[in-house]
Amino acid sequence: MSKPRIISAAEREYTEALCWYTERSQRAAEGFDAEFDNALAAISSDPLRFPLIDERHRFYLMDRYPYQVIYRMEAGELTVIAVAHAKRRPRYWAGR
Repeated sequence: MSKPRIISAAEREYTEALCWYTERSQRAAEGFDAEFDNALAAISSDPLRFPLIDERHRFYLMDRYPYQVIYRMEAGELTVIAVAHAKRRPRYWAGR
């Protein structure tokens, strides 16, 4: 399957998290970026592998960072709708 489309709100969340890590440690920021790339690759290779969070959405939980990549499949297209901190504001992204 092709690489997921990332909506602008999810792109902003990713960028904000990356900036936060960059301000603290370049190494942590590089790790976060690499793990996000791994998440996208894993989602692309087998999108049904990851658990449902509701009837439409699935999530990939990052290993070393407290973030979830929330995505859905519609008409054969993968769409990342949130890069959500796993411990803050649960389901804020549900209206996207």
